[in-house]
Amino acid sequence: MSDFLIFGGTTEGRQLAGFCAENRIYACVSVATDYGASLLPQSSYIKILNGRLDSDKIIKLLSEERFLAVIDATHPYAVLATENISLACRETETPYYRLKRESEAVFGTVLSNMEELAAYLDSTEGCILSTLGSKELPFLTAVHDFYERIWLRVLEADGVREYCRSLGFDEKKIIFGKGPFSEEENILHLQKSRADILVTKESGALGGYPQKAEAARKLGAELVTVKRPEETGMVIGEIKKMILIRKKK
Repeated sequence: MSDFLIFGGTTEGRQLAGFCAENRIYACVSVATDYGASLLPQSSYIKILNGRLDSDKIIKLLSEERFLAVIDATHPYAVLATENISLACRETETPYYRLKRESEAVFGTVLSNMEELAAYLDSTEGCILSTLGSKELPFLTAVHDFYERIWLRVLEADGVREYCRSLGFDEKKIIFGKGPFSEEENILHLQKSRADILVTKESGALGGYPQKAEAARKLGAELVTVKRPEETGMVIGEIKKMILIRKKK
């Protein structure tokens, strides 16, 4: 039986899994993809759940296996996932903790959401390099001449190439890779795409945001940042302390 259930798929989720393994604490880690599962530590203390879970499935899991606490370390922009997890915890009266990324400075043009981003990009000209990932691609199809203008940097997971093509993006303008990327890699990708605009989320240091910002600055590209949703929670150091305290009780 696991002591904690961690919803991961993020750098922080992997760090918490490693922390539990190092401290001999049994944890169940839920990720959405095979790729996410492959990045987790191989340990007898870590049980991996692979596949997306809706609120009903999470409720069933929490009802069958009583955890000391659930840690929501999903991506800051995965709003629906957080809603499902918190709902399931309320229904089963399971302690819920949201991991939040520490706030850092953002640069360039800052927008509040994807709708604002699409409208803003539609008002611009020139080439665009999107580092938003594949989930946000439908919003970018609202940008005029997106087939000619937009380059994509995405993770080469199952079905992503076909998904990009189905939305009408130019397959020749796709850069596949696994982040976070170094400043040098960001510079190379900006040069390859000849982008005038680099689009990113407010991903913080763990998501490679400073390296993107510096690469854009050095090459004179406009940096456009979509702010992360406002949220409350605990930073990773606080979550680690909570795990140790609850385990000792």
